[in-house]
Formats: sequence, structure tokens, C-alpha cells
Amino acid sequence: MAVTDSVAVMDLPVEPQSLKKLSFKSLKRALDLFSPMHGHPPPSDLESKRIRVSYKLQAEYGSVANLSGQQAGKQNKAQEKGDQGSMSTALVPLGGQEVKASRNDGNQGAVIPAPTMIPKGPEIGTASRNTGVLVSTTDRYHSTSALMERIPSRWPRPSWHPPWKNYRVISGHLGWVRSIAFDPSNTWFCTGSADRTIKIWDVASGRLKLTLTGHIEQIRGLAVSQKHTYLFSAGDDKQVKCWDLEQNKVIRSYHGHLSGVYCLALHPTIDVLLTGGRDSVCRVWDIRSKAMVMALSGHDNTVCSVFARPTDPQVVTGSHDSTIKFWDLVAGKTMTTLTHHKKSVRAMALHPKERSFASASADNIKKFNLPKGEFLHNMLSQQKTIINSMAVNEDGILATAGDNGSLWFWDWKSGHNFQQAQTIVQPGSLDSEACIYALSYDISGSRLVTCEADKTIKMWKEDTSATPETHPINFKPPKEFRRY
Repeated sequence: MAVTDSVAVMDLPVEPQSLKKLSFKSLKRALDLFSPMHGHPPPSDLESKRIRVSYKLQAEYGSVANLSGQQAGKQNKAQEKGDQGSMSTALVPLGGQEVKASRNDGNQGAVIPAPTMIPKGPEIGTASRNTGVLVSTTDRYHSTSALMERIPSRWPRPSWHPPWKNYRVISGHLGWVRSIAFDPSNTWFCTGSADRTIKIWDVASGRLKLTLTGHIEQIRGLAVSQKHTYLFSAGDDKQVKCWDLEQNKVIRSYHGHLSGVYCLALHPTIDVLLTGGRDSVCRVWDIRSKAMVMALSGHDNTVCSVFARPTDPQVVTGSHDSTIKFWDLVAGKTMTTLTHHKKSVRAMALHPKERSFASASADNIKKFNLPKGEFLHNMLSQQKTIINSMAVNEDGILATAGDNGSLWFWDWKSGHNFQQAQTIVQPGSLDSEACIYALSYDISGSRLVTCEADKTIKMWKEDTSATPETHPINFKPPKEFRRY
């Protein structure tokens, strides 16, 4: 008997009302679960608050429903006049009890619904007359944009800089000019070339002062010491040499690289030399003893750019594996790896005053903060070529040199490109030799020297006749902010 009863109970149809309640419960649970505000205190439910207030008012003012039609009409008119300016306290009639009231058309005893006293709130999507606050339908369920960090819309306006012009072309090398370095006294600079020679030039006149021979392959890196009369060079012959400029000869060679050496840098405070090459390793050498102090290994491809700082991170390297690494020189390990670039990081430039640096790749030029390496922003234009070299002076002018002979000048603070110059090959050269391999500012930052594939060295300076009126800033702040 019990079994049949239970079967009968199971066969009973589900009431439509309870099914509706179950559906609403399931919907509410799903919304609460997938709401962006999940885990936070739930916002107040305006609808349930209105219902609670309506029951309370009905209990307190229920006697109004028993008034005669005339009294109720007078009271309603008085309330309409008194509450005309306030939407939040207006009484709206909802379906409820029925009372007899007289109408103006003369029909006595007509049955009309009694007004249930419920405070009428501000309409959804409209502003309240008293407060002016907009009540939106998305008050309960916010979009995910409310959780995203907002980028400030104020973009720094670029400073005005005069355009740069070419004022001297120096010929003398018999091959591509691949590297450059300035003397700390700013009286001469040296260039390394694919003709396997290092030439020293006078800054003021551009005349050749000296030619050094000793490498058996093209010279890709040069550095002049600020403490000693030493010049350091590195090339594709795997050799790193130290030249004594008092004797004009090689006094030390640093052996250890397994392939060509692409870049080198001197530490500003310690007597160590940093070199990077095709063996994917940045090697640290003691200048005095010719010994290799350590090998900073971690890159997966050629180390093609390096610079050093007096404080951590003391060594920063860029590689063809599209990463930038900060190194702990004491432990010989990686501190941070920046993976913002998508192509090879062939050039980097440390700002002489600020604690920041820029890195160049075929996809973009990016600025990073030091010492932690926070990404600041991209430059606002794309050079759309392989960038071989870059340099920045104290005035905040960043110069970048491209594989197609383009020389672009940027405002460091805002990332605005204020000039695009194109190098002109010397007569007799091919148009395809319009390529800039290296560039550097002099110590004062007023001259720029570029080393090019047409075997020439070109010198640039600011146009003194230019004014903000003749060369205005054509700057448009970016609408979209790219984070990477």
C-alpha cells in the first residue's frame, strides 16, 4: 500500500507556480555566481525595498481607503500640489482595495481602486529632480570595464625641438662603417669598419688623425675608457682588443668568445668590460688581468646590445631572442627578463639623466623604467624598418637609425616623432647602400654622427634658423593606449 501511495505522489503534476519559482531561483543563483561583483557584498535590491515600504505604508495609512470619495479626492489633490516638486515622495496608486468615490461626470457610487500609498522612486535611467543622480539599469550588474584599470587621458605635450640637418660628409673607409665611439674630452671620435681598420677623426674639422690595424674581420663594437688612455674594440673575428692610445698598439687581447662579438660596453665605476656576441653569452672581463670574470648566460640567441650602469641592474642586455635581461653582477644571474618585444632587440639607449631607457625592435620602440623595468609606453609612430642603432642626449632628443637609411628624431618625454630624415648615398654607391649601422651623439649632445653602408660618416646638427613658427609641432595625442 505504501508503495502505491509513493508512486501516486510521484505521478502528481508539478504546479506551474512552484516551477516558476524554481526557475527564478536558478536564474538568480546563476547571475550571482557569474556576476563580476562575485565575492563582494551584494548591492541593495531596490524592488524589495519598495515592496517593504509599501506594506508599511499600507498598515499605517490603511484608513485612507475608508474615506468618502470627496475627502479622498480633496486629499489626493492636496498631496499632488504639495508633492509636485518631489518625485521620491509622490504617491502612486497600485491595484488593491476598491472604494466608492464620486466623479466629476456626475456618476455617483462608481467603484474605483483605492490608492495604495507607495513612495514612487526615480524612474530607471532618468535623473532625479532633487539630486540629479542618474539611476541606471546596470546598477546591480556592473560590466567588467568597471574592474579594469583606467589609463589617464592626459598625454604629455612634446617640447619643441629644432630640426636636424646634415652639415658634413666624411669619406675615408673602404667598407661599411659599423661602429663609433667618442673620446671623453670630445676632441676626437673613432669608427670601426668592415675594411678591418679603426680610424680616429677630429670632431671639429672632420680630418683623419690615425688609422689602427689589427683585426682580421669587420669591427662591430668600440668603447673609449674615461679613466685610462684605452680604446676597446670587438669584431667578427671573435677577438676583443685593448689599444693603448699613447703607444697606438694592442696591449691586451681577451680570448673566450666562441663566435663573432657584436657589442661591448665599459662599466662606469668598476674596471670591467662587457661583451656580447653570437654565442648568446654576455662575458665580463677584468680590464687589467685579461681574465674572464664571469659569463652571463641565459639568452637563446645572439646578444646584440648591452649597456652598463653604476647601480643595480648594472648590466642590461638585448638579444635576437626578442628579450631584454637585467643581470645581477654579483651573483652572475638574471634579475628580470622583459618579454615585451616581438622581434630582435638590436639597439638600446640609456637616458643620461633619467632612470629610464629605450629599446628598439622592428615592431616598436619602447620605453622602460629603471631599476625594476616597468613598461612606460611605446613611441607614437612606427619606423617600419630594422633599427640598428639609437642614442639619446640630455635635451631629450632620441635618434634612431634604420636599415633603409631613415633617421628619425623623437621627443623622449612624449614619444612624438618630430622629424623624419632620409640619408643620401654618396655618388657612385647603390641606392640599397642607404643604411645606417651606428650613430652616437658627442659628449655635448649638440652633434650627431652616423656610420653608414655607403662607406661614409655623416655629421648632423640642429638648424639654428628654425623657429616654432617655421616648424610647428604637429602633435595629436593618441586615442588608444597600447600597453605592449
